[in-house]
Amino acid sequence: MAIVEISGVAKSFGDARALAGVDLVIPEGSVQGLLGPNGAGKTTLVRILATLLKPDAGTALVDGHDVVRDAQKVRELIGLAGQFAAVDDQLTGRENLEVVGLLYGLRRPAARARASEALERLGLADAADRLVRGYSGGMRRRLDLGASLVGEPRVLLLDEPTTGLDPRTRLELWEFLRGRVREGATLLLTTQYLEEADHLADHIVVIDHGEVIARGTSDELKSRLGADVIEIVLADATQLARASELIAPLCVDRPVIDEEGRRLSVHAAGGATTMLAVVRALDEARMTVVDIGLRRPSLDDVFLALTGHAAEVPE
Repeated sequence: MAIVEISGVAKSFGDARALAGVDLVIPEGSVQGLLGPNGAGKTTLVRILATLLKPDAGTALVDGHDVVRDAQKVRELIGLAGQFAAVDDQLTGRENLEVVGLLYGLRRPAARARASEALERLGLADAADRLVRGYSGGMRRRLDLGASLVGEPRVLLLDEPTTGLDPRTRLELWEFLRGRVREGATLLLTTQYLEEADHLADHIVVIDHGEVIARGTSDELKSRLGADVIEIVLADATQLARASELIAPLCVDRPVIDEEGRRLSVHAAGGATTMLAVVRALDEARMTVVDIGLRRPSLDDVFLALTGHAAEVPE
């Protein structure tokens, strides 16, 4: 059963087209990944679903409620964690979440209980009564996510939710989000961390210039490339361009050059057989190969093939 249905949604800001007729259906209890380069329209779509923007055309429904005509009902069903932590530095962590609970219409005891539960689940119980101005960036990010959970939303809209988190905290947050899905929540996740989409998303949509350019599961998107990836590290970075010319005829496309890593990456339909031919060609040209490997395509490869450049991972 679909809980989010988006049909023909378009949005422009002056002459700049942010969305150009996006269609998307999200089943209840699933994780929908939304990928695309910066400026692709991901955040605009999230803001429309959150009732913060009105579409110029098309419809967006959350559990059958229109985000324009039934905005108040939609707000009761969703939780939103935006790209930047929206918390009050002058309040404690607990007070921040209790205020959100009251805004959801909860009575004070219920708001207090929900706040305590969210703080515990996000590992912030020990810091609950400290002023937020003393929180680290990662703590503030988790508190912001906690604010999106206080109302026990059926749909969580997460716009770059792990930006700025250290790897350990990111993994902990992934496990927490999986738990929310097991409990019945539906997630719409925008991210530049392609590994994150690979781990969490049941289904992925890639958008660019406001249009959907690909959709499918992670495996389905990877299979579109139709070839494994050969990665080669050379001893001498000055030989990368020449090596690229030598091996390009043996492979599906031209190699991608990473000068800093002295690395070539290229799609090869022949798998191990092609890799042996590549090694032979480089050896005959007297080029020293430090490392070589064959792997399946990753979402990074898919992103590069579809959008023309690698994902811009946030700092």
